[in-house]
Amino acid sequence: MAGLLVGLVVTVAVLGGGGWAVQQAVGNAAATPPDSQKMWIALGAMAAVGLVFGLVVAGRISPLATFVPSMVLLAWTVVYALDMNRALSLIPAEPSVNQIIREAGQGARTLLTTGVFALMGVALFIPVLMPSRWSRQRDDMDEDYEAAPESSNYY
Repeated sequence: MAGLLVGLVVTVAVLGGGGWAVQQAVGNAAATPPDSQKMWIALGAMAAVGLVFGLVVAGRISPLATFVPSMVLLAWTVVYALDMNRALSLIPAEPSVNQIIREAGQGARTLLTTGVFALMGVALFIPVLMPSRWSRQRDDMDEDYEAAPESSNYY
């Protein structure tokens, strides 16, 4: 259950946080005098998303923590490859939607159309294939039995 929850958090971080940070960085780079404070905030958000991404990929956590976001990213990429208009229609762009969510959606559009989501989806799926992720973690308490001495009468 914890792995599923972590997977949902990673999905929101990548789609929302990563999208917002990319949109801020791209918009700031296009500004005539770039706002360095906005750029630092965008880079900090990217670093935070990268940290969460790296911890989940490299850490010993449930495989669901990487499986959920990988399937979301890869499925959206496949939909984009098959029907571009349908995939892009999933991005919130209406004026009634909060501006931050619209900005995150525009950044997610950039990440989707450039193939970054496909790359991240594959990177998140690789740990799912590792058998060690699916085995139960052993505690030191599991092996607190005493080995029988060699001169034992038990055969």
